[in-house]
This record gives sequence, C-alpha cells and structure tokens, in this order.
Amino acid sequence: MLNWRDSSHPEGGGSERYIENVARMLANDGRAVTLLCAAHDGHRGRETRGGISYLHLGGRLTVYLRAVLHLLLHRYDVVVDVQNGVPFWSAPFTKARVVVLVHHVHREVWPVAVGPLAARIGWFLESRVAPVVYRRCTYVAVSDATRDELVTLGVDASRISVVHNGTEAWEFADAAPTVRPTLCVIGRLVPHKQVEHAVSVLAELPGEMGAELHVVGQGYWRPQIEDHARQLGVEDNVHFHGYLDDLAKHEVLSSSWVHVCPSLKEGWGLVCVEASRHGVPTVAYRYAGGVVESVQDGETGILVEDSHAMAKAVRLLLEDHEERSRLGRQGREFAHRFSWASSANSFARVLDGAVAEAGR
Repeated sequence: MLNWRDSSHPEGGGSERYIENVARMLANDGRAVTLLCAAHDGHRGRETRGGISYLHLGGRLTVYLRAVLHLLLHRYDVVVDVQNGVPFWSAPFTKARVVVLVHHVHREVWPVAVGPLAARIGWFLESRVAPVVYRRCTYVAVSDATRDELVTLGVDASRISVVHNGTEAWEFADAAPTVRPTLCVIGRLVPHKQVEHAVSVLAELPGEMGAELHVVGQGYWRPQIEDHARQLGVEDNVHFHGYLDDLAKHEVLSSSWVHVCPSLKEGWGLVCVEASRHGVPTVAYRYAGGVVESVQDGETGILVEDSHAMAKAVRLLLEDHEERSRLGRQGREFAHRFSWASSANSFARVLDGAVAEAGR
C-alpha cells in the first residue's frame, strides 16, 4: 500500500485512518501487508504496528521516487496506490495488479492548496495523465460522489468499486453535553478545510447566546485561523486543542451541540459519521463531495450552500433542542451502517478480484 503519510505523521488525517484500518484488518485476516509512506520524526525505516509492516522512506515529495525504486526491487501480489491528488505512478513499475484508491478528486482543492502554476500542473496530472496511466487498473472510491467524478475524468465506471469508510466511534462513550452552546470542528488545519468559515459562523451568532467553538487538529494554517478569529472579535470563544488522542477527541465531539464541517471537499467525511454515532448533528456544504452521503440532509444533519446559510442552520440547531435531538437520534441509527470490518471485507473482495483478473 502506497500512501504519502501514515496516521503518526503530523499532517495525517482521514485518508491515513482509512488505509490503516483496512490494512490492519487485512493483516488480521492473515495477509502480509506493507504500508510504504514518507519518513518523519521518530518514524524512519521499517517498523511493525498492528500487524502492518511500515516502510518509511523519503520525504513529502521524494517518497514517490523511493516508492518506485522499491517496487522495481520487490515483488508483490497487489499494489494499492493511494491517489491524493496525484498517484505514485506505480503501474508501469510493477508486475503486480494495481488498485487505485481515490478519496476525492482535487479539482477545487488545487488552487487553494498550492500556487497557480503548481495547481495547473497538478490538475493536468490528475485529470489527464493519471486516467491514461491507470486505464487498465481497478479503482476504489470511498463514495458515490467520488466514483461519479472519476467517471467524468474518463475512468471506466465498470472498473470502480465503492468502499465506504467505517467507524470505530462505538468504542468511545458519550460525554455529557456542555452547558454553553458548543460547536466543534475536527480535522487538519489546512486551507481547503476552511475552518475560518466555522469562526465566521460563531461570529454571526448572537453574543448573548454565549456560544463557543472548539477546534481539534493541527496544521500550518492555524495562525491564519487565529488571526481571523481576532479580526472578528471572537478569539476568546475559539479554543484550539491541537492534536488530541482518540479518547480526548471523542470527548470534545460527543459533548458538542453541533459539529461543523466547512471543508471545501471531502471524499466521504468520516468525522461526520463519528458525530452521528454520538448523536451530534453536522452542518456541512452541499457542494463538498462525499458529505452528501455521510450527512443525510434533514435526517442526520443539514447541508447548506454558503457560510451565511451555515450560520443560519447552526443557530437553528442551537436554539431548537427538539430538532437537534431528532437529528441526533436518526444519526445514531445511520452510523450503525458503517464498520471497518465491513469496509475491509469489501476491500478484500476488490483485491481478490484484481488478482483473479490478472491470472486470467
């Protein structure tokens, strides 16, 4: 499995949780699994965790070259190439069957993640070159929305399987709700997560409501978010927790009144289902890809068109206990549909099918 980061990386997120949960269950099923990713402080070379053999090679960019060199020197039955914007270009360098895992298409993300020239190059590679290089490969998308976008790029629909995220949120108890109305945002602090929008939502709420925003996650964009809070005069009501372990993260999530997901694009929206498991409704953008599936509009949360509509929806949920409770109850039922065991079983079927196809 080729992924540019692992979950121990400072910038690790939902993509890493997905691949590692699937890998761990495949390993538990008796499969030999190697996860190749970039090295970082405290994690270099080979180590074994959770039955997975981790191979930390190269840095943010050189990991791609190191992965190709590794494939040229080693033989595997299947290579899972995780395409985060651009893939590892593994197909020409291995005789193994290649399965491409795509969380979401980066059309909207490139311009806000990198400079204009790099954005054009990245989008060209993702939308024009990758579909040609991997035209004979099997694809896995984490949502129907991602599958549909891949089809628009020319990927054969018959080669795409959808394997949703699971959730381990059932392992964590609900914390008591906070006394004051509380919003939370959970995720990496990078531009396309648009955490500033959640700060703006807080600023639009009536001051007498006394609402607070809890931000869980780390990333290089934190100073910009803090500055935005200062400009809007709500810095005293925005609390940055940085990285939290799972227990502490779920305590913040489950004690919140509303989970806000202002991300520009999500392949699925894992934390939205985690919020549902705790009975906490999510407000997210309708245009943000897979959240149209992880958030059932009007059933487990509310999907909106812009930041002003987001503020309106959040205020409605904070003020209407009955509606917030209804969405929370239905969210718990919805979250029961997803487990990592089910996701891993579906992924295993894709891998076995790819091997069988290669043998024909």
